[in-house]
Amino acid sequence: MISLKINGLNVSVEEGTTLLEAARFLGFPVPTLCHTDGLTPYGACRLCVVEIRQGSKSRLVTSCTYPAEEGLIVRTASERVVKARKIIIELLLASCPQSKTIQDLASAHNVRRQRFRQEYEDCILCGLCVRYCEEQMMAKAIGFRGRGENRSIGTPFDVPSDVCRLCGGCMYVCPACQLRCTYTEPEKAVCGGCANLSPPCIEKEKFDDMMCYMDPCVACEIKKD
Repeated sequence: MISLKINGLNVSVEEGTTLLEAARFLGFPVPTLCHTDGLTPYGACRLCVVEIRQGSKSRLVTSCTYPAEEGLIVRTASERVVKARKIIIELLLASCPQSKTIQDLASAHNVRRQRFRQEYEDCILCGLCVRYCEEQMMAKAIGFRGRGENRSIGTPFDVPSDVCRLCGGCMYVCPACQLRCTYTEPEKAVCGGCANLSPPCIEKEKFDDMMCYMDPCVACEIKKD
C-alpha cells in the first residue's frame, strides 16, 4: 500500500492508483473532460490538474495520469489549481462555445467570461472517441492525424472505414458533439447522428414494462401507456 496526503487527509491506496482515483475515493470532486472510467487515461483536457508537493517544490500535474507516490502531498483545490482550471475552461469555451458539456463546466466553476479569440470548432482533441473505438469497440476505425494546429481526428485518407460498426459510440462520449446539432442551415438542421436502428433495451422480450436505461437515451423514445 502507498501512503499519501490529499487535502490534509492521510490515505493509503494500492500501487498503480492514480491521484484522480485516490481523490475521488475520498470524495473530493475533480473535474474531467477527456477521462472516462474504462478507458486508458490520456490527460489531454488538463482539467483534472492538482497541485503536488515533494520536499520544498510544488507543481501542477494531471491527476488522471499521475500515479500515487509514497509521502506525496496533494491539493485538489488550491488557489493555483482553481486558477489553472478556470483558464483551461476559458480556452475550451473559446474553442467550442456551443458545447453544453463545456458550458455546464463553466457554470459549475464560476467562469463568467472568456478572454481568448473566439472560434467555433467541432473537436477539442480530447481523444475520447479514438480510445472508445479502439478499447471498447475493438475497431480502430478512427484515429489522430497530423500534428500541431493541423491535428485532427478521422479515418485514414478520409475514406469511410470498413471496420466501423456504426454504433454511434464516438458521438455518445464526445463532449463537443452538441455543436453538430446547432446548425442554422436548413440542410444541416437534422444530422440524425444520435439515432440508432435498434433500441438498447435488450431485456424487452422478457419484461414488457422494461424502460430504456440509457441516460440520455440515444436510440429510442418509449412512451408509457
